[in-house]
Amino acid sequence: MSPSVSGRQAPLRTRIKICGLTREQDVDAAVAAGADAVGFVLYDRSPRHVTPERAAALAQRLPPWVTPVLLFVNEEATRVMAASARVAGAMLQFHGDESPAQCEAAAQNGLRPYLRAARIPLGADAPRFDLVKYAAEYARARAILLDAHVQGYGGGGKTFDWSLLPPSVDAHLVLSGGLTPANVGDGIAALRPRARTLAVDVSSGVERDGHKGIKDPGKIQAFVAAVRAADARLSAIQ
Repeated sequence: MSPSVSGRQAPLRTRIKICGLTREQDVDAAVAAGADAVGFVLYDRSPRHVTPERAAALAQRLPPWVTPVLLFVNEEATRVMAASARVAGAMLQFHGDESPAQCEAAAQNGLRPYLRAARIPLGADAPRFDLVKYAAEYARARAILLDAHVQGYGGGGKTFDWSLLPPSVDAHLVLSGGLTPANVGDGIAALRPRARTLAVDVSSGVERDGHKGIKDPGKIQAFVAAVRAADARLSAIQ
Protein backbone atom coordinates (compact mmCIF):
# COMPACT_ATOMS: atom_id res chain seq x y z
CA MET A 1 0.00 0.00 0.00
CA SER A 2 1.32 3.45 -0.83
CA PRO A 3 2.23 5.71 2.12
CA SER A 4 -0.14 8.52 3.02
CA VAL A 5 0.72 12.21 3.03
CA SER A 6 -1.34 14.50 5.29
CA GLY A 7 -3.97 11.80 5.54
CA ARG A 8 -4.16 11.28 1.77
CA GLN A 9 -2.62 8.58 -0.37
CA ALA A 10 0.70 9.66 -1.92
CA PRO A 11 0.75 9.62 -5.73
CA LEU A 12 2.03 6.37 -7.21
CA ARG A 13 5.36 6.46 -9.01
CA THR A 14 6.68 3.56 -11.03
CA ARG A 15 10.47 3.52 -11.31
CA ILE A 16 11.84 3.14 -14.86
CA LYS A 17 14.99 1.43 -16.14
CA ILE A 18 16.16 1.75 -19.75
CA CYS A 19 18.44 -1.19 -20.51
CA GLY A 20 20.91 -2.22 -23.18
CA LEU A 21 22.50 1.20 -23.70
CA THR A 22 25.59 1.37 -25.88
CA ARG A 23 25.88 5.04 -26.95
CA GLU A 24 26.36 8.39 -25.25
CA GLN A 25 23.34 9.94 -26.93
CA ASP A 26 21.12 7.13 -25.70
CA VAL A 27 22.28 7.59 -22.11
CA ASP A 28 21.53 11.29 -22.45
CA ALA A 29 18.09 10.57 -23.95
CA ALA A 30 17.19 8.23 -21.09
CA VAL A 31 18.24 10.81 -18.51
CA ALA A 32 16.39 13.60 -20.29
CA ALA A 33 13.20 11.52 -20.39
CA GLY A 34 13.33 10.95 -16.63
CA ALA A 35 14.63 7.38 -16.30
CA ASP A 36 15.57 6.29 -12.79
CA ALA A 37 18.17 3.74 -13.93
CA VAL A 38 20.06 2.74 -17.06
CA GLY A 39 21.40 -0.72 -17.82
CA PHE A 40 24.63 -1.86 -19.43
CA VAL A 41 24.91 -5.46 -20.65
CA LEU A 42 28.24 -7.08 -19.78
CA TYR A 43 27.40 -10.39 -21.46
CA ASP A 44 29.53 -10.87 -24.54
CA ARG A 45 26.95 -12.96 -26.43
CA SER A 46 24.41 -10.16 -26.36
CA PRO A 47 24.06 -7.81 -29.37
CA ARG A 48 23.89 -5.01 -26.77
CA HIS A 49 27.16 -6.03 -25.11
CA VAL A 50 29.58 -3.38 -23.87
CA THR A 51 32.90 -3.87 -22.13
CA PRO A 52 33.37 -2.87 -18.48
CA GLU A 53 35.51 0.03 -19.68
CA ARG A 54 32.77 1.23 -22.02
CA ALA A 55 30.10 0.85 -19.33
CA ALA A 56 32.23 2.94 -16.96
CA ALA A 57 32.68 5.68 -19.56
CA LEU A 58 28.94 5.80 -20.31
CA ALA A 59 28.05 5.77 -16.61
CA GLN A 60 30.19 8.86 -16.04
CA ARG A 61 27.54 10.83 -17.97
CA LEU A 62 24.86 10.07 -15.38
CA PRO A 63 23.72 12.81 -13.01
CA PRO A 64 23.11 12.14 -9.31
CA TRP A 65 20.27 9.76 -8.45
CA VAL A 66 20.21 7.99 -11.81
CA THR A 67 21.47 4.48 -11.08
CA PRO A 68 23.78 2.51 -13.41
CA VAL A 69 22.94 -1.20 -13.55
CA LEU A 70 25.47 -3.79 -14.76
CA LEU A 71 23.92 -6.96 -16.21
CA PHE A 72 25.83 -10.25 -15.96
CA VAL A 73 25.08 -13.80 -17.11
CA ASN A 74 26.85 -16.64 -15.29
CA GLU A 75 29.97 -14.52 -14.83
CA GLU A 76 32.79 -15.35 -12.42
CA ALA A 77 32.51 -13.46 -9.14
CA THR A 78 35.98 -11.96 -9.51
CA ARG A 79 35.08 -10.51 -12.92
CA VAL A 80 31.82 -9.12 -11.56
CA MET A 81 33.72 -7.44 -8.74
CA ALA A 82 36.34 -6.02 -11.11
CA ALA A 83 33.71 -4.61 -13.47
CA SER A 84 31.56 -3.14 -10.70
CA ALA A 85 34.60 -1.49 -9.13
CA ARG A 86 34.85 0.67 -12.26
CA VAL A 87 31.32 2.06 -11.92
CA ALA A 88 30.62 4.03 -8.76
CA GLY A 89 27.20 3.37 -7.28
CA ALA A 90 26.39 0.53 -9.66
CA MET A 91 23.66 -1.99 -8.98
CA LEU A 92 24.18 -5.52 -10.28
CA GLN A 93 21.71 -7.62 -12.26
CA PHE A 94 22.13 -11.39 -12.45
CA HIS A 95 20.35 -12.78 -15.49
CA GLY A 96 21.68 -16.31 -15.79
CA ASP A 97 21.60 -19.43 -13.63
CA GLU A 98 23.28 -17.91 -10.58
CA SER A 99 22.38 -19.45 -7.22
CA PRO A 100 21.63 -17.27 -4.18
CA ALA A 101 25.11 -18.03 -2.85
CA GLN A 102 26.74 -17.07 -6.15
CA CYS A 103 24.80 -13.80 -6.26
CA GLU A 104 25.84 -12.99 -2.72
CA ALA A 105 29.49 -13.77 -3.40
CA ALA A 106 29.60 -11.64 -6.56
CA ALA A 107 27.80 -8.82 -4.74
CA GLN A 108 30.42 -9.07 -1.98
CA ASN A 109 27.91 -10.12 0.67
CA GLY A 110 25.86 -6.95 0.75
CA LEU A 111 28.40 -4.42 -0.49
CA ARG A 112 26.61 -4.16 -3.84
CA PRO A 113 22.81 -4.21 -4.23
CA TYR A 114 21.53 -6.53 -6.93
CA LEU A 115 18.52 -7.58 -8.95
CA ARG A 116 17.82 -11.25 -9.69
CA ALA A 117 16.08 -12.10 -12.96
CA ALA A 118 13.29 -14.68 -12.96
CA ARG A 119 12.71 -16.25 -16.36
CA ILE A 120 8.98 -16.85 -16.73
CA PRO A 121 8.00 -19.68 -19.13
CA LEU A 122 6.02 -18.79 -22.24
CA GLY A 123 2.96 -20.54 -23.64
CA ALA A 124 -0.28 -21.93 -22.26
CA ASP A 125 1.27 -25.37 -21.78
CA ALA A 126 4.39 -24.11 -20.01
CA PRO A 127 4.95 -25.16 -16.40
CA ARG A 128 3.91 -22.67 -13.74
CA PHE A 129 6.74 -20.64 -12.27
CA ASP A 130 6.71 -20.54 -8.46
CA LEU A 131 7.52 -16.87 -8.02
CA VAL A 132 6.73 -16.86 -4.31
CA LYS A 133 9.32 -19.58 -3.69
CA TYR A 134 11.82 -17.93 -6.02
CA ALA A 135 11.48 -14.56 -4.26
CA ALA A 136 12.00 -16.27 -0.90
CA GLU A 137 15.15 -18.02 -2.17
CA TYR A 138 16.57 -14.71 -3.38
CA ALA A 139 15.30 -12.68 -0.44
CA ARG A 140 18.50 -10.66 -0.24
CA ALA A 141 18.04 -9.33 -3.79
CA ARG A 142 16.86 -5.73 -3.95
CA ALA A 143 14.14 -6.85 -6.38
CA ILE A 144 13.10 -9.73 -8.62
CA LEU A 145 13.08 -8.85 -12.31
CA LEU A 146 10.49 -10.71 -14.37
CA ASP A 147 11.47 -11.60 -17.92
CA ALA A 148 10.28 -14.07 -20.54
CA HIS A 149 12.09 -17.42 -20.74
CA VAL A 150 13.36 -17.75 -24.29
CA GLN A 151 16.33 -19.54 -25.83
CA GLY A 152 19.52 -18.02 -24.50
CA TYR A 153 19.40 -15.28 -21.87
CA GLY A 154 17.28 -12.18 -22.03
CA GLY A 155 13.62 -11.94 -22.91
CA GLY A 156 14.08 -11.52 -26.64
CA GLY A 157 11.37 -8.86 -26.70
CA LYS A 158 8.73 -11.42 -25.71
CA THR A 159 5.87 -10.75 -23.30
CA PHE A 160 4.83 -13.50 -20.89
CA ASP A 161 1.29 -13.97 -19.56
CA TRP A 162 1.11 -11.61 -16.58
CA SER A 163 -2.14 -13.17 -15.36
CA LEU A 164 -0.32 -16.42 -14.49
CA LEU A 165 1.73 -14.77 -11.75
CA PRO A 166 0.61 -15.29 -8.13
CA PRO A 167 -1.79 -12.69 -6.69
CA SER A 168 0.65 -11.65 -3.95
CA VAL A 169 4.45 -11.73 -3.84
CA ASP A 170 6.35 -10.41 -0.83
CA ALA A 171 9.03 -8.71 -2.91
CA HIS A 172 9.77 -5.66 -4.97
CA LEU A 173 9.20 -6.62 -8.61
CA VAL A 174 10.58 -5.23 -11.88
CA LEU A 175 8.44 -6.01 -14.92
CA SER A 176 10.40 -6.64 -18.10
CA GLY A 177 9.98 -8.65 -21.29
CA GLY A 178 8.44 -7.18 -24.42
CA LEU A 179 7.34 -3.91 -22.88
CA THR A 180 6.52 -1.01 -25.21
CA PRO A 181 4.81 2.37 -24.88
CA ALA A 182 1.61 0.61 -26.02
CA ASN A 183 1.47 -2.14 -23.37
CA VAL A 184 3.40 -0.90 -20.34
CA GLY A 185 0.31 0.70 -18.81
CA ASP A 186 -1.53 -2.63 -18.89
CA GLY A 187 1.47 -4.33 -17.31
CA ILE A 188 1.58 -1.82 -14.47
CA ALA A 189 -2.13 -2.20 -13.79
CA ALA A 190 -1.83 -6.00 -13.78
CA LEU A 191 1.29 -6.34 -11.64
CA ARG A 192 1.33 -3.49 -9.14
CA PRO A 193 -1.30 -5.04 -6.81
CA ARG A 194 0.74 -8.23 -6.64
CA ALA A 195 4.00 -6.83 -5.19
CA ARG A 196 5.46 -4.56 -2.55
CA THR A 197 6.38 -2.09 -5.28
CA LEU A 198 6.65 -2.30 -9.05
CA ALA A 199 9.26 -0.94 -11.45
CA VAL A 200 9.55 -1.46 -15.22
CA ASP A 201 12.51 -2.28 -17.45
CA VAL A 202 12.58 -1.78 -21.23
CA SER A 203 15.18 -2.45 -23.92
CA SER A 204 13.98 -3.56 -27.35
CA GLY A 205 10.70 -1.68 -26.95
CA VAL A 206 12.51 1.66 -27.24
CA GLU A 207 14.95 0.72 -30.00
CA ARG A 208 15.02 1.77 -33.62
CA ASP A 209 13.36 -0.90 -35.75
CA GLY A 210 15.89 -3.58 -36.61
CA HIS A 211 18.76 -1.95 -34.71
CA LYS A 212 19.55 -3.77 -31.47
CA GLY A 213 21.35 -1.55 -29.01
CA ILE A 214 20.39 1.66 -30.81
CA LYS A 215 17.71 3.52 -28.89
CA ASP A 216 15.07 5.86 -30.30
CA PRO A 217 14.70 9.06 -28.21
CA GLY A 218 11.09 9.45 -29.28
CA LYS A 219 10.23 5.94 -28.13
CA ILE A 220 11.98 6.51 -24.82
CA GLN A 221 9.94 9.66 -24.27
CA ALA A 222 6.74 7.83 -25.24
CA PHE A 223 7.53 4.95 -22.88
CA VAL A 224 8.12 7.25 -19.92
CA ALA A 225 4.95 9.19 -20.73
CA ALA A 226 2.96 5.95 -20.84
CA VAL A 227 4.28 4.93 -17.42
CA ARG A 228 3.39 8.30 -15.92
CA ALA A 229 -0.08 8.12 -17.45
CA ALA A 230 -0.60 4.67 -15.91
CA ASP A 231 0.51 6.01 -12.53
CA ALA A 232 -1.97 8.87 -12.81
CA ARG A 233 -4.83 6.52 -13.64
CA LEU A 234 -4.09 4.24 -10.69
CA SER A 235 -3.61 7.16 -8.31
CA ALA A 236 -7.01 8.53 -9.33
CA ILE A 237 -8.78 5.33 -8.27
CA GLN A 238 -6.94 4.75 -4.98
